[in-house]
Amino acid sequence: MNKLRFPAFPLYYAALVLMLYLPIGVLFLFSINDGIAFSFPMKGVTDHWYRDMLKNAELMSALGNSALVAVTSSVAATALGAAAAIALTRFDFKGKAIFLAAALMPLLVPFLILGVALLILFAALDIDRSLVTVAIAHTVVSLPYTLLILMARLVGFDPKLEEAAQDLGATYPYTLRRIILPLIAPAMLAAWLVAFTVSFDEFVLASFLNKGEPTLPVYIFGQLRFANRFPQVVALAVLVMVLSITLFLISNWLQRIGSQAALEQRLGDGK
Repeated sequence: MNKLRFPAFPLYYAALVLMLYLPIGVLFLFSINDGIAFSFPMKGVTDHWYRDMLKNAELMSALGNSALVAVTSSVAATALGAAAAIALTRFDFKGKAIFLAAALMPLLVPFLILGVALLILFAALDIDRSLVTVAIAHTVVSLPYTLLILMARLVGFDPKLEEAAQDLGATYPYTLRRIILPLIAPAMLAAWLVAFTVSFDEFVLASFLNKGEPTLPVYIFGQLRFANRFPQVVALAVLVMVLSITLFLISNWLQRIGSQAALEQRLGDGK
């Protein structure tokens, strides 16, 4: 059976790649521009914006805040996602469909609405806005991503290994620690990387739920009105973009490793 071919597909793909990566290329060009005006022709090539960026205490503090929130929320989201994925794929209980729908709900709720709702909730509970409240919000929005990644790995993982271990006298916590977690470790790392990226780049919730300790996206937005400081922000944005792409590629690589391991396991069981 001949495969249908879309004659304009190469052109469509080229246009898509251009729209995605041309802004990144322009961002890099202006990060090494010797002037502060973002227009062509460029004034010259320099790296002093990168050096000035490292000397900017406020910018480095915002970067540290984002890293702290992202690490904390991604660890929490991965742990919660792993527990929920194991419960959903290995156990039957009442309200299973409702539990899954509730866990995936942050994918459907706009961040603006979620930010307002959490702001009202924290105010009602008399909880001051801080990096902690931002981390809680980022855990909520990252949970669906970690849950879906880990559920996909567990669905491809043969439960007979767990049954064999328990038939030999192993308790379920021991089976979980020695069999399940090692086998899904690549998927857990991939889920952590995705959650880290989601948190590190998030702006709306961080702007609603923080006070006095801006994360990097909030700081960058606040610097748009200062022309002499913005080239430093552009330089940092280039580094963040490179980091985000790297984490995305590593996450995809880890997920492919997990999928390949699951396929090899199934082929081995079929022999």
